[in-house]
Amino acid sequence: MSEELLGLIEDFKKDDRLSFFDEARTKQALVLRVLKALGWDPFNIDEVCPEYSVGGKRVDYVLRHGGINKAFIEVKKVSENLERHQEQLLNYSFREGVKLAILTNGISWWFYLPLREGSWEQRKFYAIDIYDQKSEEIAKKFEEFLSKENVVSDRTIENAENLYKNRQKQYFIKETLPNRQLPHTVQFSKDHELNERQKRYFEFWSKLLEEFKKVKPYVKKQDAPEKSWFSLPTGHSGIHFEWYFKEKPIKGFTKGFYVALHFELKRYEDNEKLIEYFLSKKEEIEKKLMEDGLVFMKKWGREWAQIYIKRDSNNLDEENINWGKEKMVKFYDVFKPLLDEFFKKR
Repeated sequence: MSEELLGLIEDFKKDDRLSFFDEARTKQALVLRVLKALGWDPFNIDEVCPEYSVGGKRVDYVLRHGGINKAFIEVKKVSENLERHQEQLLNYSFREGVKLAILTNGISWWFYLPLREGSWEQRKFYAIDIYDQKSEEIAKKFEEFLSKENVVSDRTIENAENLYKNRQKQYFIKETLPNRQLPHTVQFSKDHELNERQKRYFEFWSKLLEEFKKVKPYVKKQDAPEKSWFSLPTGHSGIHFEWYFKEKPIKGFTKGFYVALHFELKRYEDNEKLIEYFLSKKEEIEKKLMEDGLVFMKKWGREWAQIYIKRDSNNLDEENINWGKEKMVKFYDVFKPLLDEFFKKR
């Protein structure tokens, strides 16, 4: 195991500045340093080529050997939600016939087999989280999936294919077994390759969703995710309810458990109209919700907007399950009719 890589991971874990990095700093301070520790030469554009053109768009980095594209890497800033960028990266990779793709914000690293069948999530064969996993485990997986030696020799693809096949088995079991045969607490095989953090989130969201659907059984069926956030439909494209955790302070947010209504339409002008509409009904909303600390955030992320309340707890426990259920039921009861009214008038 590379001592340089292990030391680098330890440094990342201790650096409180990372949450505030923009995309450029994320690339320079995190991604390129990891690649160098894995045997790649970030100063050789025939090996680590930046801003690679694909159909008029650009991929942040392509790892190359002998003139052949071996892997695409797309980088986002540390605070960015990676989920919303999977389609773009996998489309680039599929178009170019690249077998390996990595989506990262420097802290989370998601590894994909773009040419395989299945949803984006199914084609993701592994995920690294710098903050949650042990340094030795992270270093081992980095070397297994992203070291120059393994990528060039295609051992990375061999290792990934084995994980992919095991994940496909899990999805097949999940989709074909009747619900009554599924245990209340999901048991994961080692082949599923979920880390401890992902397992805890999966079980927490499963229990929360089960409790929520006792009150709102008509809400469209959702699968519990393995991430720190869980969105629920409103019936309107680009707008959803969401539970999410902030594990570290990030610009505009403090640590805690959030219940929110997100406006994520493509144009900020449309998100602005929605938040202004709800602000015009703020007094009515606060009277119905009977909640202190309701926040109307006009702009965040990629020019989106949201309304939220939060609890100062990151615990995946019964208290947060009960709190999350109660507050989301209120959000549905208060905001859903107003949202429907807004679109009916347009």
